[in-house]
Amino acid sequence: MIICIETATNLCSVALCSDKEVISLRESNDQRTHASMLTVFIDEVLKESGIKAGDLGAVAVSKGPGSYTGLRIGVSVAKGIAFAASIPLIGIETTLSMFHGMKSRLEGEKDMNDNTLLCPMLDARRMEVYTALYSSSSGKIRDISAEIITEASFSDIDIARRIVFFGDGAEKCSKVIGRKNSVFIKDFSMSASYMRIPVFEAFSKGHFEDLAYFEPFYLKDFITTTQRKNIL
Repeated sequence: MIICIETATNLCSVALCSDKEVISLRESNDQRTHASMLTVFIDEVLKESGIKAGDLGAVAVSKGPGSYTGLRIGVSVAKGIAFAASIPLIGIETTLSMFHGMKSRLEGEKDMNDNTLLCPMLDARRMEVYTALYSSSSGKIRDISAEIITEASFSDIDIARRIVFFGDGAEKCSKVIGRKNSVFIKDFSMSASYMRIPVFEAFSKGHFEDLAYFEPFYLKDFITTTQRKNIL
């Protein structure tokens, strides 16, 4: 079994997974709970299944892009578990987990076919998003990038191919993108359960992170602002 940690967005989510199913899941949508609830959720899913961290095959974490603070908390906890329990660490791109979550949701729908493209979008403030593009049949076809969205965005994609936009950045983009044959899903929520398939693919191939050097994939530098004092 592998424990999966998702903290890249407002959601704090922990899933205990086998290669066949999600065994246990804990989630909170309160963005202020990452630091306080993450270890509690981990402890609960392990106790619920009657196992200890040392019994796990690995620990997996969403490595980004996403919230700077959320990623830092998730990766720090995952590295601590991996080091203490002497188990491998697996890092999964946030957009890849989103792709698998939406693909599972859409499977069986009449409009879902090999021509369908899935485009996860993570809000990066203003009209910028972290995004990638995936084929429903063959996986990633455009790598992760920080994109400033305009009316012409994605106009280079064959209009015959339907694009499904989803994630917490999709709603604001729906008001700007002018491309036809586009669908915007506005009720998509992240979950550590979406990590199961890519995590076990990475595990089977031995794609593990180096505990000493692994850092979150922020995509952009974290920018702080200096508070201005009122001068009388």
